[in-house]
Amino acid sequence: MPFVLVALWWFLSAGSTSLYFPPLARILSSVQHVWLAHRFSSDLVPSLENLAAGLLISTILGIAVGLLLGRLPVLSDAVTPVLEFLRAIPAVALLPAAVLLLGIGPDMRISVIVYGTIWPILLNTADGARSLDPILADVVAAYHIRPRDRLRSIILPAASPQIVAGVRTALSVGITTLILSEMIGSTSGIGYQILSAQQSFAVSDMWAGIVVLGIIGYLLNVAFRGLEAYVLRWHRGMRQLVGS
Repeated sequence: MPFVLVALWWFLSAGSTSLYFPPLARILSSVQHVWLAHRFSSDLVPSLENLAAGLLISTILGIAVGLLLGRLPVLSDAVTPVLEFLRAIPAVALLPAAVLLLGIGPDMRISVIVYGTIWPILLNTADGARSLDPILADVVAAYHIRPRDRLRSIILPAASPQIVAGVRTALSVGITTLILSEMIGSTSGIGYQILSAQQSFAVSDMWAGIVVLGIIGYLLNVAFRGLEAYVLRWHRGMRQLVGS
């Protein structure tokens, strides 16, 4: 199906003379000669590095805090109002403040990505840790399993499906947040170059940047699905065993 859509786009746009909708052949030429040849190391790689750093930090913090909130109801009840208040503030709304406090460098972009992506990971982890099977919890208590072993061998595996789901959601949020942060407070990156091309009426370069962004999002999603299948292979095996 994607190949059919690309073919339709190619043939329907082949004779286009519109300034705003150039032929796909010209867009793909810009992808090759502008984005891959000249902006790969200066814009694409730094953007992906910032995205990876932000997601890594938010994953570590989200899992750690989520496990605490999921296993300590008193702490969860105490901080939930604050978390709900912070979660209601979009990461994009903090961009002006982030630029003032951190400048327009990578630290600002990474910080905004962390803020925007931590919530689905944290909340999913807390729900997963909180929803431990009561029978399993009784067995753990009866055998006096040490907290460290309980966390590593029981709580984390039980919560891992929801943790992975949270990271998957965070990935899409992170890409959106990255592009917006580069459009508003940056002098480089994919988002900055797309906006710069639009402002200078380099329409083919603008569409080429959007196409590159879509390809990156698709490849990241495919890679994450492979990682998810590897990490949760035991979970799928258990479901198949139970189902049979």
